[in-house]
Amino acid sequence: QVQLVESGGGSVQFGGSLSLSCVASGSISSVNTMGWFRSALGKQRELVATITRDGTITYADSVKGRFMISRVDHPNTVYLQMNSLKPEDTAVYFCDADVVNLAGRYFEVWGQGTLVNVSS
Repeated sequence: QVQLVESGGGSVQFGGSLSLSCVASGSISSVNTMGWFRSALGKQRELVATITRDGTITYADSVKGRFMISRVDHPNTVYLQMNSLKPEDTAVYFCDADVVNLAGRYFEVWGQGTLVNVSS
């Protein structure tokens, strides 16, 4: 079994910063792409940022220049540094990882979500 455990998040004022982290644990052989998505009230879940094993990064246009994604492989952890936060960044943030388990099976795992609230 593989799980993702997120930490960080919380409440901050406009222009502030927060950081999120997400650790993958369990019967893992390898972790490929890791990333962050978010779901705001009344909106569909959207991509925030992803990072592959070789370090290729993708950002949503709305966060470019303000957010930074990074990862370390031991343990399998992905980080999201969020700067210059805006009220429209308010959402539940979910960690996501593409995992190969010890049996060689490939599947996608999601974290439980962590709330980021930005007040104006």
